[in-house]
Amino acid sequence: MSTTDLLGALRGARVYDLEQPRYAGAPTFPAHEPGVLLHLHRRHELDPINPGERRTSASALLVMAEHSGTHMDALCHQAEGLELHGGVKVDASVQTPYGFTTLGIDEVAPMIARGVLLDVPAAVGRALEPGHAITAGELQAAAEGVELRAGDVVLVRTGAGALWVDRPAYEAGPGVGADGSSWLAGLRPLAVGADNLAWDAPGLRDPGLGTLPGHTLLIVRAGIHIIESLYLEELAADGVREMLFVCLPLKLRGGTGSPVRPIALISP
Repeated sequence: MSTTDLLGALRGARVYDLEQPRYAGAPTFPAHEPGVLLHLHRRHELDPINPGERRTSASALLVMAEHSGTHMDALCHQAEGLELHGGVKVDASVQTPYGFTTLGIDEVAPMIARGVLLDVPAAVGRALEPGHAITAGELQAAAEGVELRAGDVVLVRTGAGALWVDRPAYEAGPGVGADGSSWLAGLRPLAVGADNLAWDAPGLRDPGLGTLPGHTLLIVRAGIHIIESLYLEELAADGVREMLFVCLPLKLRGGTGSPVRPIALISP
């Protein structure tokens, strides 16, 4: 396909923005407060010393946690028994004051892959209760009629994304249970993502894996990235199940994660 043909195909595609808005006070996992802070440090003001200068400018200082808003987890984000994915031991040569020397978010290539939406509330025929842990069976029901392939990006809609402006309700929303994460890991996706705060159901503690079991199963054991706080409502409303998924993490050297602005493209 020529460049002209490619541009033509892309111009005709419907683009879905999958990022939630970022602002101070937006939902944030407690360990990652304050999330996002943006303050102007240069304002539009006329210069009294140079009255002939009509141009003005403004700029802001941005302070943002890696794991705030819509973001991707790097493989160094989680460890089990002080070992990262692939058995990399966490020691001073790997974990430095300035980030990780391996498995950082800077090692993640731009993601351009087939995406699949699993709309769990639609599959089970009801809204999911706060704290509900989505089971493997519920994910399988949501996947009925669509093939899940290795290398896909699997997006799980819990329904929490519609509650973003209501922080307590959003943070109390449902998530994926340990058996659901285990089932997905077995499919070997490139990444998984969800529209809730932290992929796992809030407060979930697995007897064998402890807290955030999906993070251990997916990131540490399987080497699968997790994308959190996605906006999936428009995709679900339009009945989209398959898409071209594009996600570009920032190249933060040694970072444990990155804010992202993922998009989904659908051919006309």
